[in-house]
Amino acid sequence: MTHTPAQISATVDIKARPEEVWEVISDLARMPEFSPELRKAFVLGRPGVGASIIGINRRKAVVWPTSSKVVRWEPGRAVAWKTRESGATWVYELEPTATGTSVTGRRVLPKFTIGTSLLGPVIGGAAGHDAELAEGIRTTLQRIRSAVEGQGAR
Repeated sequence: MTHTPAQISATVDIKARPEEVWEVISDLARMPEFSPELRKAFVLGRPGVGASIIGINRRKAVVWPTSSKVVRWEPGRAVAWKTRESGATWVYELEPTATGTSVTGRRVLPKFTIGTSLLGPVIGGAAGHDAELAEGIRTTLQRIRSAVEGQGAR
């Protein structure tokens, strides 16, 4: 695959203390409430580095499982998990601000894996998927903000 992964990152300001934001973001089983692509998430193990996440993703008519490991767990500051199939690490970082918390979500993906190269055509191409994931991270953060600020996740 000659396509280079897109840089995917977005930031949102939430009117809540980092501890309140952390309460939502660290509950990884809730991520399907916020993500446009992740439909189910089963967390295996204690919350923290080393916990496993089995995900069920859907893009258009295509459904596929993923397996991830939590690789970063800093209460009140950051959580990240690495997805085995794509090699992507999904990171959520919290920074206190004068009015609450700034949350940045990003995908770290230096190169596409064999799994991504094989799955890419099935799900409509990696480039198109990158564009959807970039929009998806913004949607995810907006839904997290709504949940934390008490407006509901949807």
